[in-house]
Amino acid sequence: MLANESSSNHSHLSVSQNQGRLVFARMNRYIGRLSKHLTAENVHHFRTNSRRVEALIATLAPETRNKKKALKLVAKLRKRAGKVRDTDVQIALLKGLKVPDRQNHRAQLLEVLDEEHDRLTRKLSKAADGPTLRELRKRLRREQEGIKFDGIDPLHLAVNALPAVGQFPLTEKTLHDFRIGAKHARYLAELAGENFVAEGFINELKRAQDAAGEWHDALKLKERAEKRFGSASESALVSVLQNISRARFRSASQALMSAVANLSKPKQLAMPPTQFDHKAAASEKTEHRSAVA
Repeated sequence: MLANESSSNHSHLSVSQNQGRLVFARMNRYIGRLSKHLTAENVHHFRTNSRRVEALIATLAPETRNKKKALKLVAKLRKRAGKVRDTDVQIALLKGLKVPDRQNHRAQLLEVLDEEHDRLTRKLSKAADGPTLRELRKRLRREQEGIKFDGIDPLHLAVNALPAVGQFPLTEKTLHDFRIGAKHARYLAELAGENFVAEGFINELKRAQDAAGEWHDALKLKERAEKRFGSASESALVSVLQNISRARFRSASQALMSAVANLSKPKQLAMPPTQFDHKAAASEKTEHRSAVA
């Protein structure tokens, strides 16, 4: 939890103020690391902390010209970092596949991904130049100063930010949007700091989002393989990736829908973490059966 990083120098702040301060401080730290070392870890942390900052600014900051420019700049760099991170994950997923490669498609795709990773890393490095990062820091500092954390109810904000269940059938497109909406809610809940209700809410969403993230990684790799090698009948690699993607889609859909439906109920928020964990464990067993089927 973010509160573990809190300092006695800020003990006079409210819980939400301190949590918000930590979000911006962490973002500032990874902006600095991004400018020096484009390691997989630094790129990943920059990307995830960008999402947190976006959630706070979009929900809590007053509407100003600076807000629009700050969000646009964060999104631009986050998307570039996301592309680098995606290739990292796809390379790892592809290397971990234990399948015959008589057509040499796996080796060919690995070579393409390695080349693309280098190209995308160079593009991120060029985009994250000194003037751009200085402007980003300046705009984020203004947004942090403009946000009023006093009097907010983080869990109320988080519940209201949860995507609505049952409004539309889940497809590959809508599940991805559903996943992003659930992340937004989770990052708002983190403002509540260390209490069992917030921890239960966050942990249940995180489990579901992990399943959705694994599906999305497999989906993107499958799409890339299809574009290069054709249909499942033309490529054994495409066939394997299609099966993995379908199984993970079922697991992710079930996990996300169940988590959001549970957390949208006011009585669920009164449960201690052990009851959240019990529900999550049952969901994970169902996900495993779906993936094996």
